[in-house]
Amino acid sequence: MPDEHVSILQSLGVAVLALAAVVSALGLIGLVRSARSGPGLWLTCRTLWFTGRTPLRAFPHQRHTPPHLESVELTPGERDAFAGLVRQLSGDR
Repeated sequence: MPDEHVSILQSLGVAVLALAAVVSALGLIGLVRSARSGPGLWLTCRTLWFTGRTPLRAFPHQRHTPPHLESVELTPGERDAFAGLVRQLSGDR
């Protein structure tokens, strides 16, 4: 008999994998059927995106402009030091 050397855990593993495959196949079949019967998830998401309606109200309002840039005025000594650093890093001596 070929099943003499198969442990219980190996048999259980095969059964669990087979059950997972059946559940996955049934889920895919249900997904395909729902996509055929209605507009589908892709069309719904695309429509919501282009119309500007947001189905998820829990997220904060998204900004459409970038944040304001901050700048700091450098002293003449700091400008000279920065220029020297740039020359040193670029290889110009």
